[in-house]
Amino acid sequence: MVTEKRANLRSPVHDAIWGGQLAAMPAWKASMITPARLALVLMRDLAHGQLTLRAMGLVYTTLLSLVPLLALSFSVLKAFGVHNQIDPILLNFLAPLGEKSADASKWVIGFIENLNVKVLGSIGLALLIYTVVSLMRKIEESVNFIWHVAQLRSFTRRFSGYLSLLLIGPVLIFSALGIISTILTAAQLRPLLAWEPVGGTVYALGQAISVFFVIGVFAFAYYFGPNTRVRPTAALSGGIAAGLLWQAASWAFAEFARISTQFAAIYSSFAIFLLFLIWLYLNWLILLLGASIAFYTQHPEYLVLQQGEPRLSNRMRERVALMLIYLVGKTYQDGGRAWACSDLAQRLGLPVYPLQTALDALEREGLLARTAGDPPAYLPSRDLGSIRLDELLQAVRAAGEEQHLGPDALAVPDEIESVLARVNLAIDEQVRDLTLRDLVTPRPPSP
Repeated sequence: MVTEKRANLRSPVHDAIWGGQLAAMPAWKASMITPARLALVLMRDLAHGQLTLRAMGLVYTTLLSLVPLLALSFSVLKAFGVHNQIDPILLNFLAPLGEKSADASKWVIGFIENLNVKVLGSIGLALLIYTVVSLMRKIEESVNFIWHVAQLRSFTRRFSGYLSLLLIGPVLIFSALGIISTILTAAQLRPLLAWEPVGGTVYALGQAISVFFVIGVFAFAYYFGPNTRVRPTAALSGGIAAGLLWQAASWAFAEFARISTQFAAIYSSFAIFLLFLIWLYLNWLILLLGASIAFYTQHPEYLVLQQGEPRLSNRMRERVALMLIYLVGKTYQDGGRAWACSDLAQRLGLPVYPLQTALDALEREGLLARTAGDPPAYLPSRDLGSIRLDELLQAVRAAGEEQHLGPDALAVPDEIESVLARVNLAIDEQVRDLTLRDLVTPRPPSP
């Protein structure tokens, strides 16, 4: 009765957007419903507060690591002779701050120039590198949270990735920007650029290049940031959305900084620092929103009205566990490539979190073994004929009891204990003689 009343209270718009699964809809209908669901889910995530909290955490970490990060990039760029490009790039990033953007840029550059590595010593240098690495780790953790990835990269992979990004990334970015700037300002092109149609076209091309560059940076972050396989189309979708949103936010914030004279009247010289904090927060929030769009593009099964991870019923956990061990055992017997959790999620069309929970339960019970790869794959822990299905069902049904409440924590009357024992005995009698080999080996056809 209560369910019927709730169904009657739903509007036709609600039923049109959230009714049915996207995979079962016609292509034209799914293309209309998906953007509506995506917009509503993004608003729900913003209202929930996790994205805003993580954006504020990244602002705090950025304040600690901004000068060390730029100093490290500056030292690398200086070795390649392209360090002069850091000032215009920083000035372009701070342009939405308005007239005070030049002062803010000079303030940051002054900190960088005054940073003397020789004076810091070994401990100071280690702390400087630590603040830079902590920012990179904080970004990876935030993106992994959005992608529902609980496991970080291994220390070796993180160290090599961070080092490559910090040392090679600035050189490639600033070298490319320097080449473009040199071509556009070459003396041989000045007479041609003075001709209005060509000059306007080149200016528009320069603006388009800057937009494409921002989109490329965001797409790169979304493709390599999460500790999972990201499809290029999903990373590009998030990059385009974040890049366009960043351009719009730059224009809007510049207008806000221009007309908000009361900031200067109230906070005096401190106003530029407050505007810098707000702009930094908006940048991180845009980055996280783009990561969310990339995630929902690759995993439309998460476009649901409920907040948080989906929870499986008891019978669905058993069904999922049987399917997981069947796929792992079948692939192992056929000599195929081992399954990773993200591959299993894509194969089954289910979210990663409940699959990872089931895989962890099977691994704890010694039914599956995890490889040393990154991300890890799963293999049978022993011979297929020795993995009994009653062990599997018992492992799934008891998952989580070692961390929370178990049967011993709840005393029940003998009548209830007898019923539960009969249920367990019935399950054991039906699957006691079945093994994983019986599942993966096709039966001969009946005569």
